[in-house]
Amino acid sequence: MERIDIEQMAEALLSAPGWARIGLTAPTEHLRQQSARELALAIADIAERLPDPGPDQMALAL
Repeated sequence: MERIDIEQMAEALLSAPGWARIGLTAPTEHLRQQSARELALAIADIAERLPDPGPDQMALAL
């Protein structure tokens, strides 16, 4: 798994819908879960747009 740049992750979180960011503090479990899922989707979207390192780039174990 590739490591996501902190700046890109921050951008993803800030571009997520406001309800998802606020929803993490909701009093009901299902709203918190929906919010967490929406934020995870925003981060995954950023991860999918990262450039492919290419066949000559070695992957290093973390």
